[in-house]
Amino acid sequence: MGQVHEHIDDRLRTFVEAQHVFFVATAPLAADGHVNVSPKGIDGSFVVVDETTVAYLDLTASGAETIAHLRENGRITLMFCAFEGPPNIVRLHGRGRVVSLYDDEFTVWAPRFAERRGARAVIVVDVERVSDSCGYGVPLMDHVGERDLLPPFMDRKGVDGQADYRRRKNRTSIDGLPAFDDDPVPTAV
Repeated sequence: MGQVHEHIDDRLRTFVEAQHVFFVATAPLAADGHVNVSPKGIDGSFVVVDETTVAYLDLTASGAETIAHLRENGRITLMFCAFEGPPNIVRLHGRGRVVSLYDDEFTVWAPRFAERRGARAVIVVDVERVSDSCGYGVPLMDHVGERDLLPPFMDRKGVDGQADYRRRKNRTSIDGLPAFDDDPVPTAV
């Protein structure tokens, strides 16, 4: 039976922090725009800040839908499922904002995360609704380990290579919304 909670209490905090993967859902305002759901889960990339605030490190990747949608309307839902132990699903609905690696505030947020290679932003979510439900339909699965691929891949590119990658792949969403267009365009020498 689903239940709505006033805030992220200690039990819910313990649950969400123990999950190896979570899902982020956002959508543009346009009725014909694409809803986006992204899996997240690199260890050390998610934190519960307080009873109504969570944040995760957004790594440079092939798309930037979440950033585009948050910059347009701020709506976001994070979902955590128990794949091990007792069944449970927790959803955190709220308003998200993007703290770009070029924002002064980034230096305040970044130290909260153990893994920062390839970071392009921190997504900060002001949680407006907290709910959990049974999770009876979620399968049991064993966590074998992390895929140590994305952070090393970005690390090998270096700072300039990451910026170039983002300029090529992250400037707009699939619906044409501005996304991660924060990287300065290099000047010709």
